[in-house]
Amino acid sequence: MNYFLTEEQKMIVETSRELALSKIKPIRQKYDEEGIFPWDIVKEMAAADLMGLYIPEEYGGMGGGVFALVLAVEELSKVCGGISLAMAATALGTFPILLFATDAQKKKYLPDIASGKKLAAFGLTEAGAGSDAGNMQTTAVRQGDYYILNGTKQWITNGGEAETYTVIAMTNKSKGTRGATAFIVEKGTPGFDFGKKEDKMGIRASATRELVFTNCKVPAENVLGKEGMGFIVAVNTLNNSRPGVGAQALGIAAGALDEAVAYARQRVQFGQPIASIQAVQHMLANMATEVEAARALIYQTAKTIDAGEKSFAKISAMSKLFASEVAMRVTTDAVQVMGGYGYMREYPVEKMMRDAKITQIYEGTSQIQRNEIALQLIKEAAKSGK
Repeated sequence: MNYFLTEEQKMIVETSRELALSKIKPIRQKYDEEGIFPWDIVKEMAAADLMGLYIPEEYGGMGGGVFALVLAVEELSKVCGGISLAMAATALGTFPILLFATDAQKKKYLPDIASGKKLAAFGLTEAGAGSDAGNMQTTAVRQGDYYILNGTKQWITNGGEAETYTVIAMTNKSKGTRGATAFIVEKGTPGFDFGKKEDKMGIRASATRELVFTNCKVPAENVLGKEGMGFIVAVNTLNNSRPGVGAQALGIAAGALDEAVAYARQRVQFGQPIASIQAVQHMLANMATEVEAARALIYQTAKTIDAGEKSFAKISAMSKLFASEVAMRVTTDAVQVMGGYGYMREYPVEKMMRDAKITQIYEGTSQIQRNEIALQLIKEAAKSGK
């Protein structure tokens, strides 16, 4: 489909595609197998001005909004969903600053993120507080001009590699979800440490670690918004970031589709390419249709956010839900089309299938997305009086 991209947007796609094919593709298998964090690729992304695509120009970015981020993440993820996360997870950690920081905070932190000098990460999930974020145990106690943080955040993407962390902690447990506060915490702050690097099924070129706070002293000026606004920060962050996760899932699915079509055209069975067999054709047709539908939903959601619309929680959840489910189906079918070869690590679709799974889990599971969609539907019906 023609999305009538501007010349600047076409340039983003072309630049991202060229970087993915020339720099990421040759090393993706090695980085996946060995769990190497792609700092060399981060430098390439920074040199290509991709790291600040979604950050306003006044803070050193390109001012392209969520849609620009989506375009880049999709192209990079077509080649490697794990390596693309260095950018996508940085965006997740940056959205709280974009949405809730003071001008002084933005001037302090955004330029280094936009230039690629520093990465960011978002600290919300805990061992006992995943989908149930209200069960968070990390605390922040005010002492003069500082807050003292204690607790542990789990499964944090870019953990240990990022320099800038946006972290949600409880400042008043008696208030429940209204008792959480968001903070900017810098790597190197005394009392802020990291757990071991997790050994994962997929996205293995991305670093996932615990954030450990032990009497960590954070300046009160690092509060995002106001005390008690932590869950408002978290919810708005996720609503804005979910199209980015959707774009990662979309890219993985689109990459797997490309591999499956190419293989089907050259693989000969019964004296003919398997692409001429109707059973295979129907699989490819279904895969292509779902990929295109996911792309349309994600692009429209990103454009809606960039247009300044206030109500987009429902379509944001839809875009993440649908694209992640598509990614799992399409990568599974790509392995099936390629048969035994698809199951081998020599071919990239087994990696794509492993990478796709996490998109159904992080930043809200598929089940949580359905809860959110249903909640918004019910609210809309109540408002309309139906």
